[in-house]
Amino acid sequence: MNDETRTAHDTGPSKAELDDLVAKVDTGARNPRGPVGRAVTGVALAWALFQLYIASPLPFLASQLTGLPLVLNDAQIRPIHLGFALFLAYCAYPAFARSPRDRIPVLDLILAAAATFCALYIFIFYRDLASRPGLPITQDLVAAGAGLVLLLEATRRALGPPLAIVAIVFLLYVFFGSSPLVPDILQWGGASFSRAMDQMWLTSGGVFGVALGVSASFVFLFVLFGSLLDKAGAGNFFIKLAFALLGHLRGGPAKAAVLSSMMTGLISGSSIANVVTTGTFTIPLMKRVGFSAEKAGSVEVASSVNGQIMPPVMGAAAFLMVEYVGISYTAVITHAFLPALISYIALLYLVHLEALKNAMPALPKRVIHPLQIALLRAGITIASMLILAGLTYFVIRGVQTILPAVSTPVLLVLTSAVYVFLIWLASREPDLEIDDPDAPVVELPIATEVLKTGLHYLLPIVVLVWFLMIEQRSPGLSAFYAVVLLVVILLTQKPLKALFRKLRGAEVSAAFREGFADLTQGLILGSRNMIGIACATATAGIIVGTVTLTGIGQVMAEFVEFLSGGNILLILVFTAMISLVLGMGLPTTANYIVVATLMAPVIVELGQANGVIIPLIAAHLFVFYFGIMADVTPPVGLASFAAAAVSRGDPLKTGFTAFFYSLRTVLLPFIFVFNTNLLLIDVGWVEGIWVFVKATAAMLVFAAATQFYFLVRNKWWETIALLLVAFLLLRPGFLIDQFVPPYEPLPATAIEEAVAGTPEGGIIRIGISGPRFSDLVVEERTLAFTLGQAELDPAARLEQETGLLWRVEGDRVLLEEPFDPRSQGGRALGHLDFYDPDNPVMITAVEVPVAQPARAWSYIPAALLFALVWLAQSRRLEREGERGGTAPANARA
Repeated sequence: MNDETRTAHDTGPSKAELDDLVAKVDTGARNPRGPVGRAVTGVALAWALFQLYIASPLPFLASQLTGLPLVLNDAQIRPIHLGFALFLAYCAYPAFARSPRDRIPVLDLILAAAATFCALYIFIFYRDLASRPGLPITQDLVAAGAGLVLLLEATRRALGPPLAIVAIVFLLYVFFGSSPLVPDILQWGGASFSRAMDQMWLTSGGVFGVALGVSASFVFLFVLFGSLLDKAGAGNFFIKLAFALLGHLRGGPAKAAVLSSMMTGLISGSSIANVVTTGTFTIPLMKRVGFSAEKAGSVEVASSVNGQIMPPVMGAAAFLMVEYVGISYTAVITHAFLPALISYIALLYLVHLEALKNAMPALPKRVIHPLQIALLRAGITIASMLILAGLTYFVIRGVQTILPAVSTPVLLVLTSAVYVFLIWLASREPDLEIDDPDAPVVELPIATEVLKTGLHYLLPIVVLVWFLMIEQRSPGLSAFYAVVLLVVILLTQKPLKALFRKLRGAEVSAAFREGFADLTQGLILGSRNMIGIACATATAGIIVGTVTLTGIGQVMAEFVEFLSGGNILLILVFTAMISLVLGMGLPTTANYIVVATLMAPVIVELGQANGVIIPLIAAHLFVFYFGIMADVTPPVGLASFAAAAVSRGDPLKTGFTAFFYSLRTVLLPFIFVFNTNLLLIDVGWVEGIWVFVKATAAMLVFAAATQFYFLVRNKWWETIALLLVAFLLLRPGFLIDQFVPPYEPLPATAIEEAVAGTPEGGIIRIGISGPRFSDLVVEERTLAFTLGQAELDPAARLEQETGLLWRVEGDRVLLEEPFDPRSQGGRALGHLDFYDPDNPVMITAVEVPVAQPARAWSYIPAALLFALVWLAQSRRLEREGERGGTAPANARA
């Protein structure tokens, strides 16, 4: 059905309306025509080619051959990257809703040129700027001030007002931090215009900082990878495959929406685009099998937003975590993978329960084999894929070991042979077409037939994962190799299929031209998708610069501690709420930068200051999860509004329902902060498998509790029991701690023995009391520290790890003021008065870990509670079946 034949009673928006929705958010709603339009398209294409050039080995080879300095450094790449983004932002995004979309006003062209110059100013004069650090001249200040204003306007156009408003508030705080209008707890001395511009624009401490560097080095290539993969046809392939695998089940369209959104999330950096891409097809089908408009939209929102927490891209946040947390990309992916996978599995089960509650029908499917044969074939397929993956690994490693000098060309030949074979396999099946979800009958495809048409799409993903995880190459270089393979696929897949189908020469030539057009459009689309991300990372740099300049991060820690009273659970709750508010209306990348800069250090420092060691990666993932939840949560929830536009449901109701469906995503961060096994921190393979099984079971139980349905509808006590089961499985140490406390208190004078007896990497807790500077009230708290270098003497060991120095006077152990205020002890105790002779700061107690019973004992009451619920519901299920109810049939489904 095309747009022209739609009638008034159609419930869904037209394709043009959906494309416009995505364009407003991701690629720009303006498409100028004529020479100007072609020039803008050329700039977008040039940006993509520039990013591929700097990611490739070409600059190094060209420099060696010509002797010219053709290798660009970060100080040169970042301004060029931002210059492209600002120019395209003013050209692609109209200023207002009524602004023209088929042409670019002269004013916008002037602003585009001015913004580009202000960005390139850093590139043109970077040597001069380096020669006068901290001493900007008038020319520098004019370029910086104009650049900030033009950046904020470009961000408003590309991303809407929220991020621009947040950045303006932070800028106002920089200049007017000493104003009496600012609360006392937040006040600071303020900065001059020269100091602020130097921080924000002229150095790498603000706009041109780490975030923009990650955008230029890594993020662009991954966004380009996703655009090219989608242009090649992988997006439709993933959707078709998801429906082929799950569409025939009860509530199948919703389950397929979850699976397809997870696969699309692998290549998408936008929850909005994910909602519209998969939701166009899945939401109408969900409504057809019984989901209301709001529930259909909510399932799509929950699964699409979860795509932002799924490695390897994580909405580009994965690459920023590498820089902010200081660990490798492989480590980030390892820590983030399990919670994301468990969250998706729980969402699939949640959707299944929703279908059972409402006795939803299944969509028809062509049955070509009996069930037993189909299951056997599926098992053989999965086993074959695992064997093939292992064989691929050993073949590649074998070639590299046996033929090290020529391994690269040999592997290229082998990859080419595999690619040609997969294209031949795809040519034997008709090409996948995009189905019309409004068609009266939907016949689900067969999984094996769909799989044959798109196996070659997996090759770039395999290449990407291989270089990232096995070869341990940089994300940028890994993405470059994957993009190069995608370029080859786009140029050759259609001509090769035409040759294998024995088409005429003219048709082969036409297929090659189509492939070249697809490649060009994919490069341009990748650039346009990057406009908002580049502007977001640059604008978020203003917030990072403000935190560095003003020290507001420490103020945020004090504010949260004041609200929570030092209770670690309340600290997490308030941090989650603030992250949720800060993330409203922001794209994933900017969202993470803001919450990570402001709130992640708060969790780590306050946790340590209140006796709990929270790993930095756990804190970053915690705030990232809640920042992402802002895409779901009303009143801003952008993804919920996008889904409501597709489903024609109520946006606010869609948002609240989606938040309810996402409760598992709300729960997981609280759990992995206390149970870091979920993040696979210091966990081996065998224990990792057990953690996965246990945590998955717990989240399935949690889904049954929150859906108020397990085998049949829950009674109130059954819901409470299931929640307790989930909690005991996810947090097994809690019950043990109530009977055997994890730490043994020792007198303060035992500090030396306690430090000496703590193994390397072990945790020690120190009780401290002392008067506050502000009101001289004596404060008591327990600090937690991880100790290293066991060979040092106790005093030197504690000082090196924590910055604390102690001395014993009689039966008291007094603390001296930490020499380094940036040390762990200095940050935690900087507010105490170390010079009050009547109330000295001293150690009141020392706590060391004790041996506890195995945490597995907590699983016994969990198992008993679960068995009780199962038994009670099984009996009710049997009684309902005897009365002729539909429950047994539902349960069997």
